[in-house]
Amino acid sequence: MTEYPKIKILFRHRSMEMGGVEKVMLSMLNNLNPDLFDMTVCLNLNQGELRNEFPKHVRKVYLTEGKEDFSKNMLFQKIQLFKRQKKLEKLKKNPEIIDKEYLKETYDIEIAMTYNDFESVLNSSNTRSKKMGWFHSEINLPKLQPLVPAILENFPKFDHMIYCSAKIQKIMHEEYPNLSYPKESVVINAIPIEEIKKKSEEKIMDFPISPVFVSVGRLHTRKGYRKLMEAHARLLTEGFDHSVLIIGDGEELPHLLAQQKKLGVENSFQFLGNKMNPYPYIKNADFFIMPSESEAWPLVIAEALILQKPIIATKVGDVESMIKDRKTGFLIAYTVEAIYHAMKEFITNEKLVSEIKENLQNIDDEFDNQKIFDEVEQIILNLHKGQS
Repeated sequence: MTEYPKIKILFRHRSMEMGGVEKVMLSMLNNLNPDLFDMTVCLNLNQGELRNEFPKHVRKVYLTEGKEDFSKNMLFQKIQLFKRQKKLEKLKKNPEIIDKEYLKETYDIEIAMTYNDFESVLNSSNTRSKKMGWFHSEINLPKLQPLVPAILENFPKFDHMIYCSAKIQKIMHEEYPNLSYPKESVVINAIPIEEIKKKSEEKIMDFPISPVFVSVGRLHTRKGYRKLMEAHARLLTEGFDHSVLIIGDGEELPHLLAQQKKLGVENSFQFLGNKMNPYPYIKNADFFIMPSESEAWPLVIAEALILQKPIIATKVGDVESMIKDRKTGFLIAYTVEAIYHAMKEFITNEKLVSEIKENLQNIDDEFDNQKIFDEVEQIILNLHKGQS
């Protein structure tokens, strides 16, 4: 039997902080056939909680050190950050240096995991490689608008674009019907069901008294945590005792801590930081809540469903295709009032919560991971054969 050379794939990404995109990439690296594909990841920064989580058969290359490797001395750290920024600027202007001095080989397929990685893939000095992009964002989100011109300029340059949800693709085409689109596919995110269940069994200490709402996400303005805290404080003043746990970190933390102090909810609305294993917190909480202004196909919703947790979630992205309102969760608008009423409903309406839990018992059947990995493999194979 003739053995064909493996298809060489390069994934490009900024860094490996805990997040949905990073989990999606890791699931692909762990499940794409290593007998067919020779896989490399190139990080701009060797940074983040997941930076050492790559499977052994995947080669990792990074352009600069992460903050974890910086000096603890603040002055030295500022100097290191300045040098790192200058180095990245130089490499951006001279991408051939990356190919010659860091990667030291050429690839058949180069993949940008988010729109932030588009330029690094498209500017590759390897002009023979096929270029694939992954798009996870609602293009009409107001906060995204400053970046939209660059996204639109880069979109037609790809050979293939993957959307993580049908709604993200639909919004893109509705907003920009005349854009010259590359070949496209919709591939939802894979869910490691058994891994999630196993990790959720880990013991955790000092869990708050019920009822507990938990949320997992980066601390960014679009995640809606300010609105969630307002709703939480209002419920407490009305005598509805409960706790809220937020797992994640990000640039919004100082503002959230200031709001926490102003509202006097330091003990009931807690920020736990990033957790390598958030699943025991989801499992042990009474409810999961995602008050986001914008999402695509949020992996964390699927994870909470797998752990059979009643969910409150805003009607954004493809969430309405993941949750049946008042059947497997509670869908709401992105307002303080809606968050408040939904939380109150979960705290007071035992019948509704029991019905949702009952409906979640066979939720695993809705997720077919192998079909997802097979789809991605076929896209890559077709792209390599020139059938994009």
